[in-house]
Amino acid sequence: MDLHNRYPAIADLRARAQRRIPPFVWEYLDSGTGTEAAKSRNRTALDRIGMMPSVLHGEITPDLTTEFLGQTFPVPFGIAPIGMSGLIWPGAEGHLARAAARHEIPYAISTVATQSPEDIAPDLGKHAWFQLYPPRDPEIRADMLARARTAGFGTLVLTVDVPASSRRERQVRSGLTNPPRLTPRLLAQVATRPTWAWQTAKRGMPHMRGLDKYVTDATANLPPTAHMGYLLRTAPDWEYVAWLRDAWEGPFIVKGVLRPDDAVRLAQMGIDAVWVSNHAGRQFDGAPASIEALPDIRAATSLPLIFDSGIEGGLDILRALALGADFVMLGRAFHFALGALGPRGADHLIDLLAKDMIANMGQLGLADLAALPDPIFLS
Repeated sequence: MDLHNRYPAIADLRARAQRRIPPFVWEYLDSGTGTEAAKSRNRTALDRIGMMPSVLHGEITPDLTTEFLGQTFPVPFGIAPIGMSGLIWPGAEGHLARAAARHEIPYAISTVATQSPEDIAPDLGKHAWFQLYPPRDPEIRADMLARARTAGFGTLVLTVDVPASSRRERQVRSGLTNPPRLTPRLLAQVATRPTWAWQTAKRGMPHMRGLDKYVTDATANLPPTAHMGYLLRTAPDWEYVAWLRDAWEGPFIVKGVLRPDDAVRLAQMGIDAVWVSNHAGRQFDGAPASIEALPDIRAATSLPLIFDSGIEGGLDILRALALGADFVMLGRAFHFALGALGPRGADHLIDLLAKDMIANMGQLGLADLAALPDPIFLS
């Protein structure tokens, strides 16, 4: 079977994933927060960005090679962290890490993953990133950094846009809690998804294995959108960022920035890159689209910029690069791919995105990414 004939776009992977994973898991993956206006805004704003085609360039073989943080990547995108990946597809973190290693792109694992840094160590490639939800306890904080470093993670990503639990009303209505508790309602949904159910049964119900060392208390009294990580987490401040910068030997990225003044201050503190993101619309429904915030941040700082939120294809990656991003990360899309195709999904998505970028670069007359045209804004 040619996967490109059956699943030529992320939309196709999304549709199949929805049919293969239980509805309560789908709501966890696909939902935003509030009325989901921010999630919709991400897509609408990307669609408004055009680029003028260019013709009569003869035959072009576009080169997607990208330099970022002193490393050379074959493509300008990687795999963003999503908490509880293994709930979406059993063994997700391992599947994603191995695909990233094969393709030599970054893979970022979440603090609240279903596999620990030690679990995932054998699967890591040379571009392994550890995403940190900031622990309150200094000893736990230092221990997490040491574990990540020992496991083979060379880049630290601090997420700063989750100072409090968002409501994620769709997720609440689904009946999902963390850790998952299979009520009769949810068991009925599982019964309609036999492949997911069988694969999950072989591995056991997922939980946040990386936190087992620190958390033993029951979490039954936490809100449905919270989890055991909230028992450890704090809302970081500038002093916290400075401590991490001093403690971590290696590239240090701050994720969840939308304001230019924050990016400027982070640059002054010696941060290596800023990750422009509104958490894909999952945290604050009043936030601007990430792509709308990107140009002003680019104008304010020369720091390398990462972009996420709303990416649905290679053209969106080119749009983000044209507006000032140096690199793009995708989270939901890779989990749509896992839900649709299991272990084959990530490899297919990487190939799909690269082919889509190449097709669009041909329309723009681009041999490489250095000559992307200035974007135009469509009505």
